[in-house]
Amino acid sequence: MIRAIASLLLVAPIGLMAAEATTEITRTPAPEGAEVYFIEPSDGATVPTTFTVKFGLKNMGVAPAGTDKAATGHHHLLIDQDLPPLDQPMGGDIMHFGGGQTETEITLEPGEHSLQLLVGDMNHVPHDPPVTSEQITVTVVE
Repeated sequence: MIRAIASLLLVAPIGLMAAEATTEITRTPAPEGAEVYFIEPSDGATVPTTFTVKFGLKNMGVAPAGTDKAATGHHHLLIDQDLPPLDQPMGGDIMHFGGGQTETEITLEPGEHSLQLLVGDMNHVPHDPPVTSEQITVTVVE
């Protein structure tokens, strides 16, 4: 299973679920030309069970969750999953970097895994249009 190194991952609060179930979500516009990408690992890389993932962001800034500042957001890492619904806050099955982190160390079981980044606004909602990386594949070896 997936384990994150706790000292490097700050999970931001997501306590919006009940109220938002009946409220229409307004998605934050993404800055033109915004891109999120992996600095490392690269697509197709072979990595050990514990490895560093570094995030890159172009044409927008990184800000902690809850920060209401134009053209900013924070990273979310999807491991072995498809993109979530884009019209609601991202849930607990996605790694949230609400402190504005730009890298983390993760531990995965041996085998092939997919990784994808998705930038969320101050409320963990994907921007419009969504700022997503290409999905990459890594092979974990012991």
